[in-house]
Amino acid sequence: MLFNLLIQQPQVLGQIIQNTPFWVWALLTGLLGLGGSQIFDRQVSLVRAMVMPVAMTGLSVYGLVSAFGASGPAGAVLGAWLLAAALIAALALWFQPTAPKGTHYAGSSRSFYIPGSAMPLVLILGIFLTKYFVGVELAMQPALAGDGGFALQIAVLYGVFNGLIAARSWRLLRLARENAPRAATTASA
Repeated sequence: MLFNLLIQQPQVLGQIIQNTPFWVWALLTGLLGLGGSQIFDRQVSLVRAMVMPVAMTGLSVYGLVSAFGASGPAGAVLGAWLLAAALIAALALWFQPTAPKGTHYAGSSRSFYIPGSAMPLVLILGIFLTKYFVGVELAMQPALAGDGGFALQIAVLYGVFNGLIAARSWRLLRLARENAPRAATTASA
């Protein structure tokens, strides 16, 4: 409905933006900063490398529960999200099992050197925009919160984004695990 409305009456976009709470724009700014920082090559700790995946998983689960939790299908929706995330992660790992070329892990400092990529920014924006558009749709049509088909589509969409993020994190963790014994052996030699 939102897309049809925007195509037929584009002036509605201004009203939607004006009625968006300030905290949503603050969140978007923070997420753009997080995603934008990953466009450039960087050195990050193991903990910091896992912050984005955890934050995006939390935002997705919050998006699902806040939109569809009160209407009943929350268990099915979370199950669909988890299944989609697991399937997409497995496929992504099958097609690209190793970390991107140029990624290195230093066991002594427990940090990664990660080449820049726009993909994290795209995934972050995908999750944010899904949450935003679902919020707008539910404000315009509250009955959609009880529509199981709509809820499952959104759950699968979140699952795709989270699956790709999880695969990226799994590749980094695998690289750390593979290089940790060598780093420990090199340090003791």
